[in-house]
Amino acid sequence: MAAKKTVTVTQTGSPIRRRADQRQTLAGLGLNKMHRTSELEDTPAVRGMIRKVQHLLRVEE
Repeated sequence: MAAKKTVTVTQTGSPIRRRADQRQTLAGLGLNKMHRTSELEDTPAVRGMIRKVQHLLRVEE
């Protein structure tokens, strides 16, 4: 069985003074504080969430 691809995201921006949907997207990615890192499965849904808050994240393949 092939290993599933993952993507590592690190929160670099603050959700303070951001729209509620952007704060909820960060929570959906498993991020809630600055400089926290989350390793996620690389799916189209996750990629869409990353794209929505890309200005608050650092992404590593």
